[in-house]
Amino acid sequence: MEVGVGGPVPSFSVWDYVVFAGTVLAAAAVGLFQAIRGRRETSSAEFLLGGRQMTAVPVAMSLTASFMSGITVIGTPAEAYRYGTPFWLFAISYGLMSSFTAEVFVPLFYRLGITSTYEYLEMRFNKLIRVIGTTMYIIQTALYTGMVIYAPALALNQITGLNLWGVLVATGAVCIFYCALGGLKAVIWTDVFQMVIMLAGFVAVIAQGAVLRGGLATIWNDAYEGGRLNAFDFDPDPLKRHTFWTIVVGGSLMWVSIYAINQSQVQRYISCRTLTQAKLSLYVNMLGLWLTVSLAVFSGLTMYSIFRNCDPLANDDIGALDQMLPYLVMAILSDFPGVPGLFVAAAYSGTLSTVSSSINALVAVTVEDFVKPIWPNLSERKVLWINMGLSVFFGLLCIGMAGVASMMGSILQAALSIFGMISGPLLGLYFLGMFFRCANSTGGVVGLCSGLLLTLWVGIGAQVYPPLPEKTLALNVSVAGCNRSLDLSTVAPWSSAVPLTPLPPPDRPALADSWYSLSYLYFCPLGTLATLFFGLLASAATGGCKQRKIRPELFVHRSDLFCFSCSADSSEASEPAELEKTGKTNPAFEESAADVTTKETEKVTRF
Repeated sequence: MEVGVGGPVPSFSVWDYVVFAGTVLAAAAVGLFQAIRGRRETSSAEFLLGGRQMTAVPVAMSLTASFMSGITVIGTPAEAYRYGTPFWLFAISYGLMSSFTAEVFVPLFYRLGITSTYEYLEMRFNKLIRVIGTTMYIIQTALYTGMVIYAPALALNQITGLNLWGVLVATGAVCIFYCALGGLKAVIWTDVFQMVIMLAGFVAVIAQGAVLRGGLATIWNDAYEGGRLNAFDFDPDPLKRHTFWTIVVGGSLMWVSIYAINQSQVQRYISCRTLTQAKLSLYVNMLGLWLTVSLAVFSGLTMYSIFRNCDPLANDDIGALDQMLPYLVMAILSDFPGVPGLFVAAAYSGTLSTVSSSINALVAVTVEDFVKPIWPNLSERKVLWINMGLSVFFGLLCIGMAGVASMMGSILQAALSIFGMISGPLLGLYFLGMFFRCANSTGGVVGLCSGLLLTLWVGIGAQVYPPLPEKTLALNVSVAGCNRSLDLSTVAPWSSAVPLTPLPPPDRPALADSWYSLSYLYFCPLGTLATLFFGLLASAATGGCKQRKIRPELFVHRSDLFCFSCSADSSEASEPAELEKTGKTNPAFEESAADVTTKETEKVTRF
């Protein structure tokens, strides 16, 4: 088949199935190896936090892989193909996010020796706010993970013929297997393996595309002529989907909400053996994010160069934009047996890494926030069995949530919208507790509920009434070079660019073109600011913290900022004197997080 002229593409070969299956089994083997290797270390801290002995590089790769999921592997190149390179500006957001998280949140969580991120909410506010925060996280993570499982499976099913629900169940089963047996160590080391596979998939696409198009310079020139390189749009309009400001301002805050307070990420860097390693893991992770987004965006430009004269979606060769990259892979790599299988393995490696991370994090917050407070005297063996049982339960739940995720729109935007709607108000709650001594429990509840109501209102409205094309800024495509004709009554003129955004229905309400058209990247800032505003207002109206003495170690210290190994001020430190001298030993290394939490919460006077 001449690439770029439309029509069917070859299907999977035997070698493709062998490579795909071998990669999935190798991931399971890594998890099984970690389970056997640590079979004598059966404590809950070992299962959930790897004994708090991890180092920066594997944790950093795991941090990158956790949210560089199959959605990223499939969705980001499709985004670059259809909307151009503005998505690459997220590299700036990753840099700001990594620095802020490493210098503000890591020292706070690290010295408190927590296992669940939401333990902090009980220490700073009260038990109710902790339960609300944990519940919001569980709902968000289950829905997002269902999307991670479903979307790549659907796209690859329609291109490769792999059975949809068979792949869904197999994905969940593999993750359940090594999560239940190996705990966090199995998740982290499997993520490292899967990260390498994901990057290899992008490199294979770019390399073969360069061969077909006569070099990387030709791909870049085609992207320039097609208007795909106009990344810097400084229009301050908050209704435009992607501009410099929506990505750098809104995107940075959204990624802070993911890396700073999301249990899946926090659980990794607090598993490091020293504060230096914990901070370093985020900076190394930043480099990994830069590499991943750059390869993903250039894969999208490669796709545009090949399909610049015949868009497969407009030509009815595929049914959804998210199927673009699988279609390209089968079109240009089918002559190399096993390579398409490598790409499918890359997409599913991203899925496996995210699902396993989510399962492990869901188990951690459930045990720490619900199980241990109800049954505080459980033996380590019983807690370990509960951890394994919950791994199975949440794995099955995430597979079930894949059905809900099937009703969402573009997988990349929908995934980030979920984080903005739920994590935004939660981030505002943490800011309220960490930076404002006057904030109290009443203010926390009022602020969180207010922020959540606003983000759900605008987010659900945007799903029901999508923004108009002039706000989404979709670029044109062509079908002039296709060898199959379309119905001329639906596409006219034949040789012109074809818009792929459906026309809006005539009965749009007044809010549809204003409030509901707010860029999805501003959902998080909206929730954060609303939580802060209403939280401070309610706190002031109810007397602030006049009746409650709050421990100083629950606030951000000046000594935390931009200092890898500075010990905390002696009047504020919560570590023993010996640990203060070094400033490097994990404060929870010698005692379980449950013991630390008990000791800390006993000192807190309920508001």
